[in-house]
Amino acid sequence: MLKRPTVSLAFLLIFSVAAHGADGLGERLEKLFDEAERLTPLRTVAIAHEGALVAERGYRGHSPARPANIKSASKSIISALVGIAIDKGVLQGTDQKIAPLLQADLPADVDPRLQQVTIGHLLSMQAGLGRTSGPNYGRWVASDNWVRAALAMPFDDDPGGTMLYSTGSTHLLSAILTRRTGRSTLELAREWLGPQEGFSIAAWDRDPQGIYLGGNQMAMSPRSLLAFGELYRSGGVSRGGRQLVPADWIKLSWQPRTASRFTGDGYGYGWFIRQIAGEAVFYGWGYGGQMVYVVPGRALTVVMISDENGPAGRSGHRDDLHALLDRIIEATRDVREARSN
Repeated sequence: MLKRPTVSLAFLLIFSVAAHGADGLGERLEKLFDEAERLTPLRTVAIAHEGALVAERGYRGHSPARPANIKSASKSIISALVGIAIDKGVLQGTDQKIAPLLQADLPADVDPRLQQVTIGHLLSMQAGLGRTSGPNYGRWVASDNWVRAALAMPFDDDPGGTMLYSTGSTHLLSAILTRRTGRSTLELAREWLGPQEGFSIAAWDRDPQGIYLGGNQMAMSPRSLLAFGELYRSGGVSRGGRQLVPADWIKLSWQPRTASRFTGDGYGYGWFIRQIAGEAVFYGWGYGGQMVYVVPGRALTVVMISDENGPAGRSGHRDDLHALLDRIIEATRDVREARSN
């Protein structure tokens, strides 16, 4: 089991709400939570401001302490593990070619372009390989070897080209980490990210070879995902003062390298990038509306967990979540201005 926090998160919540009640932030957030109940797919919201958990809410029987499937928001966690592995010398860097690392699973009639795919291409969804997400996902996970199936996808673009969002890309990263270290990505997450107070992974699916699914089917509580987001907001420094994720890696991850053809949002290494309420926002997004938002300019981290069974993009739910974040940002801005006066 992962190390449990030495300080009760429930205590931190009570303390934080009391501390922020005097400036009105807690009251403003509670009002926003009341209004957000109309968002039927929404299950939980948790907010940290200036390093403290200031408010949380569960809807329709759901709890911020209960694990939920965060879906593709877990791609941000895979990115963190890759950055730490590079810092530790396990991997050479983002320009390292993946073919030598996955030699045993390369197709017999390998496309020469596969030799040009790098770790960075996998992280930014620019490998060029056909997508294993969307309509191809079911067929991919029904295969008897997900690594080989992802590598055997026909090329839809050259490496470094357009963004082709694919869970197969982040699963290849999970396989690379597993083979380079001789340890599972769950073990690595527990050792490398576990020292962040509150971080834990409750469950995680594996492929037929036992490799943890890179970038999907991971269960974390909203509080745990919030702790991960806070780790990035603080420049990779844990609540206990340890540098867990290299600060330079966070900067690299938040640098736009391509853009989603569905939203127009930028994409770095496992993180989407957009402007909300005039602020730079970096976010992990999972199917159905599993969101971890980091807003450095407002010292703000927000997690929103939704029903995992409906598409958040086509339904407009994702836009509703962005709009809710907009109002949360405005609430923190109003409070800061009130303090200044």
